[in-house]
Amino acid sequence: MDLNLKNKVAVVCGSTQGIGKATATELARLGASVVLVARNEEKLKEVAGELDSTNGQKHSYIIADFSKPEELKTTIESWANAGNKVHILVNNTGGPKGGPIINAGIDEFYSAFNQHLICNHIMVQALYPIMKAEGGGRIINVISTSVKQPLHNLGVSNTIRGAVASWSKTLANELGQFNITVNNVLPGATNTDRLQTLAKIKSDQINGTVDEVLEEMGSESPMNRIANPEEIANAIAFLASPAASYINGINVPVDGGRTKSL
Repeated sequence: MDLNLKNKVAVVCGSTQGIGKATATELARLGASVVLVARNEEKLKEVAGELDSTNGQKHSYIIADFSKPEELKTTIESWANAGNKVHILVNNTGGPKGGPIINAGIDEFYSAFNQHLICNHIMVQALYPIMKAEGGGRIINVISTSVKQPLHNLGVSNTIRGAVASWSKTLANELGQFNITVNNVLPGATNTDRLQTLAKIKSDQINGTVDEVLEEMGSESPMNRIANPEEIANAIAFLASPAASYINGINVPVDGGRTKSL
């Protein structure tokens, strides 16, 4: 099985922590040169310095804030027009805050829509012409299992993730002719800062502990635990590899079997 990413360039969004950082680490380990994208330059420099470069990779970063789509558009178009190559794009952004959908403010929907669908679209529009010129590419969107089964108390996230999934499937239909595949990875409960935050909110509501909440989340999976970010990154890396050349337009749950539907 060919998992080699040597001479490939991967742009990874939200790559200074959690699933994004784990993905950047794995893609570099497989030989890719990684372009990190996040808003904190200090963390970007730190992560770039940690990435594997034994295959002669040259890692770099782009400073961008996904809460400011117009600034992102200017930044990524400037990068694309500078003659840079890209073969892999991983769209990954932190999720909206939790809460029942009936209590969600209109601004929460606008914010989540911009940070996820609009910013993903900006990234693809800027980078897919380079992939096309290179003879193909991979676009992988990190979404959520909520596109198959809405998650309790994540109303805004459930709504926006579904929109991103439909957008992604449409892109797969349009870009396949250029040997560009578009797929979604759907993480289950994963040990990230976001999950810790959600667990803290719930623990306060039920007068319990964060560990108790995390244990309950893990028990929802047949594997009786939550995932590590590296386990999600492995699925992303496979979809980015030559081995996944004919996998296109699908949702891949990485949730230990928690999702009830096929």
